Amino acid sequence: MKSRDKRTGITLVNTGDGKGKSSAGFGVVFRAAGWGMKVCVIQFIKGKWKTGEQEAAKHFDNIEWHALGDGFTWDTNNPQQDLQTSREIWEFSRAKIRSGEFDLVMLDEINYCCGYGWISGAEIATLIREEKPSWMHLILTGRNAAEEVIAAADTVTEMKLLKHAFSDGIKAQQGVEF
Repeated sequence: MKSRDKRTGITLVNTGDGKGKSSAGFGVVFRAAGWGMKVCVIQFIKGKWKTGEQEAAKHFDNIEWHALGDGFTWDTNNPQQDLQTSREIWEFSRAKIRSGEFDLVMLDEINYCCGYGWISGAEIATLIREEKPSWMHLILTGRNAAEEVIAAADTVTEMKLLKHAFSDGIKAQQGVEF
């Protein structure tokens, strides 16, 4: 593993209306952890909902996990609370990134917050360009990545929906979707 002074940190963005944005990010999380990197996962939307990824992360002592969101905010009854929670998670995320403690940080579903106007694309782009240590890898997931975020990132992948089992009445399946 390259030492931090010899590493170029990459910012990855997974966005679009198709499935797999977070899953792709978690693949990188586990890859980095497998190489001994110190990893931090911060989830903006998912809160108390249990996921297989979070259960798997418990087997790694080098993954720190924070599921801090209020749940699926598109079903919200309190948008002001969602805004406040997102801003608190944003400040928590900035502190974790600036701490220099982690080799890789994943901000899961942050792009949704940007799409809802709770965190601006300019704020996220500033974090990428000015606050993230140059050796740190950063992953941002969720629909509606802002143009400023796309411009600031090194690698951007747009997942495109072609077909989804939910359209045929099949609910999310444990082990595949959570």
